[in-house]
Amino acid sequence: MECLLGLLKVRVVRGVHLAICDPLTHSSDPYVVLRLGQQKVKSSIKYHTINPEWNEELTLSITNMMHPVKIELFDHDTFTKDDSMGDAEFCILDFVEIAKRDLSDVPDGTVMKTIHPEKDNCFAAESHITWKDGKVSQDIVLRLRNTETGELVLHLHWVNIPGVAR
Repeated sequence: MECLLGLLKVRVVRGVHLAICDPLTHSSDPYVVLRLGQQKVKSSIKYHTINPEWNEELTLSITNMMHPVKIELFDHDTFTKDDSMGDAEFCILDFVEIAKRDLSDVPDGTVMKTIHPEKDNCFAAESHITWKDGKVSQDIVLRLRNTETGELVLHLHWVNIPGVAR
């Protein structure tokens, strides 16, 4: 059994210019699914919008920092299978490695690492892993794949588990 390293809190902030899956209303009924290993968590459904505001916090238990967080967006349908609205993923290795360090001597507001958009990642903009207010956090804008349009805005922060070694 893998040991628990800590908790990753993922705030699903909003979607931007998501795909239109309901042509009659020129909108969609999107929701987000996060997967990490065997874990699966999902947001609420936001009805009749392609620019949803969730501001919902979803929690993943981290036991292996080598696995990426996989994200899928779906359009909720009442009578048929939900439509895919795209997907993305991001690596948590750098984030967890920084979160597990002793940062007590690091000045508040320090950018610990910057991740740049590249061909092999889904980042739509530069993303900073930051030490602020006693927490490691990161704001991420992801470009959705396998769809014509759309970005997803996330905010990550780390929660240490008492008794778990850094």
